[in-house]
This record gives sequence, C-alpha cells and structure tokens, in this order.
Amino acid sequence: MSSRFRTDPLLIAVLAAGLLLAVGCERERREYQAAPTRAPLPSPRLSTLKPGEPDARPDPVDPVGVHYTNNAYAISQGGRLYRWFNCNGCHAMGGGGMGPALMDDEWRYGGRIDQIHATILEGRPNGMPSWRGKMTDQQAWQLSAYVLSLSGNIRKDAAPSRPDALLGAPPPTQTSRRPPKGGNEPAAGVPGP
Repeated sequence: MSSRFRTDPLLIAVLAAGLLLAVGCERERREYQAAPTRAPLPSPRLSTLKPGEPDARPDPVDPVGVHYTNNAYAISQGGRLYRWFNCNGCHAMGGGGMGPALMDDEWRYGGRIDQIHATILEGRPNGMPSWRGKMTDQQAWQLSAYVLSLSGNIRKDAAPSRPDALLGAPPPTQTSRRPPKGGNEPAAGVPGP
C-alpha cells in the first residue's frame, strides 16, 4: 500500500471537528453598515396619535423599524446611546423620574418602534425635546430598539445581557413582556418570542 493514499485518522478527526464547528454555530448576522433608509423627512411627521386615546386606525409600521426590532446589535448600540445622550437624566434607567417610565405598559404616544422613533426625533409637549438634527436616523432607530427592549417587547434571544455596571432594573432578557395598552399592539410583521 502506498503512503501517498494512506490517511491519518487524527487528521480526519481534526478536519471533521473543524467542519462541525464551522457549520454548527448559527449566529446572528451583524450588519455594521447602515440599515435601509428612506429619504429624509422635510418636516415633522404628523401622527393621528393623541395622548390617552386609543388609535382606531394605526399608521402602518415603518419597514425600516422592523429591521431594528429584534436585532441584538442595534439594541446594544441603543443602550450605549441611551447613556451617551443622557436619557437617564429624565428616564432613570427606564424607570421614570422627571420623564415617564419606559418599562411599563403605559405609552402615551404609542409603543411600537416607529412611534418611539417619532417621539425621539420630534419630541413631545411638556418636556421631551426633539432630537432631530442632534442624532442620525440610524442612531434614533437603535435608541428606539433599546427603549422597546426596556419593556420586554422583544425576543429574549435578541435582548442584550446585563452589563457589568450595577442596574436598578432587571436585564432585558429577564423582563416580562408588557404590551402597550390602548390599541398600539406590536406590528403584525414583527416576529414574536
């Protein structure tokens, strides 16, 4: 028998283990480039949402927002932006304070990701400033995804785990779902947990 055709069992085992590792791990595809965008809005969007009133005919969900809803990378980047833009100053780790709580099921202007995005960019009366022009649209979407995760309305495998710093709130992976009240149910096209 020729040594040229003889195979080493150790080599075969190493190649098989390498192949299994390469194929067996399915990880989330991270997109470091900007998500699909739309043309910049020339002026603030008008919404039919009114505080305290259920929306009879909700606006269609923005397809760009669906991209960010259960994206672990976008949620973790949103958490970083939450600290950088000092959202804690008013919303105290999502638990409220000067601003409303972001961890409960009471959402005055809607609890869908596109409605949160509109609130961040346009601001709201009596305290919420407009962040249009102070952050990019991608940053606003990432921040919206993080705010949505604070109330547990994302898939548990997409939620980032607890950071090393001490938190007053449970990590998003341990937060129970609190769908918004008042007819602003999560989008039908967004996959559930």
